[in-house]
Amino acid sequence: MGIRTTRRTFLAFALAATLALPASAQQMDQLTIMAPAAPGGGWDSTARVMQEVLQSAGIVKSVTVENVPGAGGTVGIAQFAKKKGDGKSLMVSGLVMVGAILSNKSPVTLADVTPIARLTSEWEAIAVPVNSELKTLDDLVAKLKADPGSVSWGGGSAGGTDHITAALFAKAVGVDPAKVNYIAHSGGGEAMASILGGHVTLGIGGASEFEPQVKAGQLRWLGVSSDQRIPDIDAPTFKEQGVDLVIGNWRAVMAPPGISQADREKLTAVIDAMVKSEQWQQKLKERSWLDSYLSGPEFERFLAEENARVTDILKSVGLVQ
Repeated sequence: MGIRTTRRTFLAFALAATLALPASAQQMDQLTIMAPAAPGGGWDSTARVMQEVLQSAGIVKSVTVENVPGAGGTVGIAQFAKKKGDGKSLMVSGLVMVGAILSNKSPVTLADVTPIARLTSEWEAIAVPVNSELKTLDDLVAKLKADPGSVSWGGGSAGGTDHITAALFAKAVGVDPAKVNYIAHSGGGEAMASILGGHVTLGIGGASEFEPQVKAGQLRWLGVSSDQRIPDIDAPTFKEQGVDLVIGNWRAVMAPPGISQADREKLTAVIDAMVKSEQWQQKLKERSWLDSYLSGPEFERFLAEENARVTDILKSVGLVQ
């Protein structure tokens, strides 16, 4: 009798322990991550780093990345919103998409998908080809003031973080933001080709996106948008060079609309396990991404506040009426 009782007690304990395991410990079989941009940019690199980490850490058995470029992610989100109820899909999103939805008057917005978590933040940077006549940020400011149209800014989509930063930079140095000659590109790879090919005066984008080309001797920093110098990136800030502008980008993941609460909790647990993994922390360090993980109701509140903030910014620089 005592043996049976002990065995029943052990089995009950084992079952309770199994049920108490976090959802992140229950491996997911398959996941598709949409990068709503062309290969080579920030959203694409985020999706592919997620793919690598989720698989190598044993959190998801198989992860597929699909690229759907166009209009600052608004083409992608329109397609993603059609995956209603799909609990095995995620889409990379971020500040760029908030701006693009507003400036493109997209009928599909972030209110039409399911927020899961904010992952990272990244500072913006301005870089030029090594043979550029612009040697310092002062040179850029002087050229902008003399003839704003003579400076072509190569960056991501219209109304995105790069565009916002360019407009705010002009405003900070006393130049009409409406005169900024901004050349939009569908993805980071296309923008980089334009910058390196000399088709634009300068490049504006995430600091980590320019870092490999700077190290390779193809590009030179003019400045970064951080409040203080970024570790491992040898670039002066805008502020220390007399331009009072600090602005950062953030990236997040969303699920399709209409998923079950169980699927939402499982996807959140999967992302929670990913950001806590050693592999993810190593990738943050390698790419100079800031860990800004936020999920649940706090992330939903952040999105609402960010939408209001970006609306005000775009209106102030004339990008949204």
